[in-house]
Amino acid sequence: MSSNQRQFIPVEDRVPWNQLIAYGMGGVIPIALFNIAGQLMGLLGNISLGLSAFWLGTIMIIPRLWDAVSDPIIGHLSDNTRTRWGRRRPYILIGTLAVAVSFVAMWWVPRGEWIRTIFVSDTAYNWFQLSFILAGLLVFFTSCTVFEIPHGALGMEMSPDYHERTRLFSAKSFLGNLFAMGTPWLIALAGMDFFRGPGGDVADGMRYVSLLIAAILAPMAWWWFFSLREPAFSAVKEQQKTGFWKSMQTTMSNKTFLSLVVIIFTLAMGFNFVALFNYYITIFYLYGGNEVAAGTLLGWGGTAWAVTGLIAVFPLNWISRRLGKNKTLLIAILLMCTAQITKIVCYNPELPYLVLIPTVLLSAGMLMFFTLGSSMVGDICDEDELRTGTRSEGSYYSVYWWFIKMGTAFASFVTGVLLVFTSFDEQQNVSANSLRGSIEVLNADIEEWEKSTVPPSERLAAVNKHIATVQKDITKLKDHFEKRINDLPSQADNTGQLKLNLEKTAELAAALEAQADELVTNPAELASQTSEMLAVAALLKKQAPLTLFRLRLVEIGLPLLLSIVSIWLTLRYSLTEERCYEIKEELKERRRISG
Repeated sequence: MSSNQRQFIPVEDRVPWNQLIAYGMGGVIPIALFNIAGQLMGLLGNISLGLSAFWLGTIMIIPRLWDAVSDPIIGHLSDNTRTRWGRRRPYILIGTLAVAVSFVAMWWVPRGEWIRTIFVSDTAYNWFQLSFILAGLLVFFTSCTVFEIPHGALGMEMSPDYHERTRLFSAKSFLGNLFAMGTPWLIALAGMDFFRGPGGDVADGMRYVSLLIAAILAPMAWWWFFSLREPAFSAVKEQQKTGFWKSMQTTMSNKTFLSLVVIIFTLAMGFNFVALFNYYITIFYLYGGNEVAAGTLLGWGGTAWAVTGLIAVFPLNWISRRLGKNKTLLIAILLMCTAQITKIVCYNPELPYLVLIPTVLLSAGMLMFFTLGSSMVGDICDEDELRTGTRSEGSYYSVYWWFIKMGTAFASFVTGVLLVFTSFDEQQNVSANSLRGSIEVLNADIEEWEKSTVPPSERLAAVNKHIATVQKDITKLKDHFEKRINDLPSQADNTGQLKLNLEKTAELAAALEAQADELVTNPAELASQTSEMLAVAALLKKQAPLTLFRLRLVEIGLPLLLSIVSIWLTLRYSLTEERCYEIKEELKERRRISG
């Protein structure tokens, strides 16, 4: 059969463009929103709420473990559902609406003095917030499962043609990644005054950004429900369930499969362990704690990552056809190793945008690596058919992704442990943000006074109130720095410098309080002094040099080390291109004889 004949798709098997686009847009949930929750919740919980990186990492494991249970449950329910609207679309509708609601709810972690006073200690308050985040993530990821499993099953049913199914899932991947390009920009968006409000931080901004996303997502639920079509289903044949454990046993005893899993798992863990470190390095090393400025670079980094990932599909196919999958896999790993090495130079506070160089290299390598991994599972299924006489793509593919999901869950825990090792001071960042926020609220009032006729007496009362809040924040930071010096004497020099900046902030606040009677009649001079105080307070967010060094050391070194292990394993991988062609010929001959 010629290439043209193999690629011919009957008209009745083609999916119309309106269906293709509607189905492809479904990639927004599993690709874009899933990543937002997985990456940003841990980050903002640590740097904005001041929660322990260790415990955040620990609770991030639980939803991933729950995925391993919920996926087959939802799949079974969907397969056995019978409604006038089909088997899949009711779940797609309910799942999308649940995703929209739960995505908003999980960002509204209760915070502030009004909720803090309910608890007897900061520890109890932090555990309450951690519990809220865990509950929110469980509901959100379960909602994603309710949508994604039936949606994925629908993609297999919308056309019986193999190439058309590829077209469907390619549309889903392309459109999902297109929206995922905006994920890193969310930090910049949440950092805008419009979303975070006067005195707010990025965590406050994400509350309102999530409402915007939900407002877009909710109408899409109805669009998908009414526009997508399921193939006619008159009756669903009973499927034998007795073969599940036997299939699992066959899959897990395949040495070639296990070799591939170890190759993929080893490298993936190296990068998953430090996935969040890029945010910390960008914010605190490249930009000295300025989350808003860092958000812009993170946004461009995410855009560069996504665009490179889309483009890299084309050289991947060209190289793989000429060199084979094993050698192309090695090239992908070497690209990622090169990216890690370039970070030594590209992590430069003077030229922060140099970091886009390793970002592009990593994106290309990752796209090639994981695309080839899935393709190589298909080759293993051919080998397994030759050995057992049966095809078990579902078992192999589900176990393959089960390992990756469990690895991601484990990585969430390890990330927290590694962050503790770096001695990152989340409480310093939270307290400094609170101080900055108090000064910004005063600035916002001053701007209003320049546009209105507020009496001097009211202005004076407002200034004194704000200064009292600022002094309270200063006292809290001072106590924290004293404790920090006792707990970490090795960082006493850095903490001492922070104390000097804090003392200068306190002096500026005291001077402002002393001159308040005169300054309230001169908003321009008052704004000038508060701006000076804000500039000094911004220095209080800087982390210790040793912490910043450890962040870079772990983020660069650990993936590089495990990538080298993955290269060694790939060189020993037994299923070569020549052997794959031999297997295909043997299978073809077997089918010819049996047919």
